[in-house]
Amino acid sequence: MTRAEELAAQGWQRQATTDEPRLAEMADLYREIGMEVHLEPFHAEEEKGCSGCLAEFPDRYRTIYIRKREESS
Repeated sequence: MTRAEELAAQGWQRQATTDEPRLAEMADLYREIGMEVHLEPFHAEEEKGCSGCLAEFPDRYRTIYIRKREESS
């Protein structure tokens, strides 16, 4: 099972792979609308489509995953 499949099984939805400053901006916006945010290291082997440019500097990029925040009772 890939890491992306593990996260999906936990209810996380993949949104985007990006770097700063957009990474922080997007994460903040998702939090503002009430979502939980998880940042995952970039894994070129799990990407669909063209990821050659991202693979040049993999430590620079993170993939944003979100899920609805669980309500506390």
